[in-house]
Amino acid sequence: MNIIDFFTPDVIAARWTETASNKIPYLGAGLFPAKKRAGLDLKWLKGSKGLPVMLKPSAFDAKATFRDRIGFEKIETEMPFFREGFKIKEHDRQELLRVQDSSDPYARATIDRVFDDAGELIDGANVVPERMIMSLLFPEGGEAKIDISANGVKYAYDYDPEGAWKSKNYFGLTTTKLWSATATADPFEDIQKAQNAVAAATGAKLTTAIMNNTTFNMLTKIDAVKNRFLTATGKSYSYLTRADIANVFRDMVGIDFIVYDKMFKDENGVSKSFVPDGYVCLIPDGNLGYTWYGTTPEEADLMGSGKAEVSIVNTGVAVTRIIEEHPVNINTIASEIVLPSFERMDEIAVLKVIA
Repeated sequence: MNIIDFFTPDVIAARWTETASNKIPYLGAGLFPAKKRAGLDLKWLKGSKGLPVMLKPSAFDAKATFRDRIGFEKIETEMPFFREGFKIKEHDRQELLRVQDSSDPYARATIDRVFDDAGELIDGANVVPERMIMSLLFPEGGEAKIDISANGVKYAYDYDPEGAWKSKNYFGLTTTKLWSATATADPFEDIQKAQNAVAAATGAKLTTAIMNNTTFNMLTKIDAVKNRFLTATGKSYSYLTRADIANVFRDMVGIDFIVYDKMFKDENGVSKSFVPDGYVCLIPDGNLGYTWYGTTPEEADLMGSGKAEVSIVNTGVAVTRIIEEHPVNINTIASEIVLPSFERMDEIAVLKVIA
């Protein structure tokens, strides 16, 4: 078996897809479905129609008055580009020659290592849009923006340049309202306040609260939650289970919970949570926006050119193989152009519940 024959982008893509089918998908990928467009430019409409405004009275035989279109703002920007790869060098190639000997006990491990390297590139590509989406759903300090810097390249996108969203949809709790103040905090009131604000502005109903496990566990210690559970059920327990908390919030404020604890390593190799401690994102049903993929140089210029082999996975991630003849190296590269649009930005609310 020749490594050049079997280690192709098509095989890498098929193997990754088969493995990925057994994994829990990223939350952001479900809330912001993937779409594809050519080039780098991204144009989308931000905002919401808001509540319906009644028609103005009119006399018969009079001309209609015309209302302005409100609630939309056209956003234009250029999507960022990401690319990284690895080499199978001549020394590595000697190890891979073991594969040709089916009796070698290390053959399978050698093949797995090579494909795992390629899979890591695709996994790393998928972290990028998830990180972007979560930075918008959980804007630390209320700053709805995306900031990524590495290799001397900085990408910065401000989704709320005038601060309008922060002033209406971001709720930073203080003093006795903080969820760490277990005797005085009232999460039901906090959630209802956010629900009412969004409903009054847009008509949207907030139905789901997203947070991490650390934040969710704070609810088990708050007196107001324990007392509401006692009032609703007539039962008193020394502790509340996850199901107890979920039921009482569903009954009292119509909210379901998603506890999201996935982690990633950033461009500096530091482990981080997608959802920060002490933040709660309240969302309505349905998609919130889209994950837009552009056409990478590899897809646009190398696919079908005969100079390299290219396969596309996950809508817009290009997996490319380039063989160098001297020295003999096999370069495998993953690349993507990606950025989320956030059409329903005004229909979410964020609570900061710890200091």
